[in-house]
Amino acid sequence: MSGSGNTQESGELLDRLYTMASLGQYTWSQRLTIRTAGLLLFWMIRAIGLTLRFEVIGRENFKEGQPVIFCFWHNRIPVATYFWRGRGIVVMSSRSFDSEYIARFIQRFKYGAARGSSTRGARAALIQMIRAVRAGKSAAFTVDGPRGPIYQAKPGPILLASKSGAPIVPFSISLDRWWKLPSWDGLQIPQPFARALVVIGAPIRIGNRDGESDLTLNVLQSALEKVRERSDHEVALRTKRL
Repeated sequence: MSGSGNTQESGELLDRLYTMASLGQYTWSQRLTIRTAGLLLFWMIRAIGLTLRFEVIGRENFKEGQPVIFCFWHNRIPVATYFWRGRGIVVMSSRSFDSEYIARFIQRFKYGAARGSSTRGARAALIQMIRAVRAGKSAAFTVDGPRGPIYQAKPGPILLASKSGAPIVPFSISLDRWWKLPSWDGLQIPQPFARALVVIGAPIRIGNRDGESDLTLNVLQSALEKVRERSDHEVALRTKRL
């Protein structure tokens, strides 16, 4: 009975992650804004994404079908969302007006959104992610989000890795041309027909242990910096040659 009960709970959790949340707590105008913004973002990135030319370095560092914890920087969200679409990757989303239309945008690309409760916030969302990874789903973190400081890693993925046993896979995507938004991280929106270089780093295995490790966080920070520096540098070089 306990095995079937766990299977049922896992199934119900996965259903929630990939189902758009109720908007009952918002006003009519807020609900309209959330739905409209989510759709506009989806169609814009989908239309631009169809024109992008991707090149991948380090594809051997992860295998399709095996759960991993992807880590990358917040300002690469739009192009990363398109590149990794359709894989059922689970990401963390807070319960807020701004986060809701982002959650709907990524869910249209077949991502799962782990939402915190109004009282437990990120802790509740992290528990959902642990269960999802144990059930065979990959997860992803924008490790300097949601509000920075830019390019400074936070320990959430380390805790998820230690509780789930899945390796952390750092990656970076650099564009040869993009629009920069006036946000804290200078969010990059790819321009049509841009070239996108994806650099996937070697997996980092944490092992099963409780708590955080400054050493491991330093390792993660260093790995993220290396893949970003490589992808940015390679794109800059190739742009100069054109």
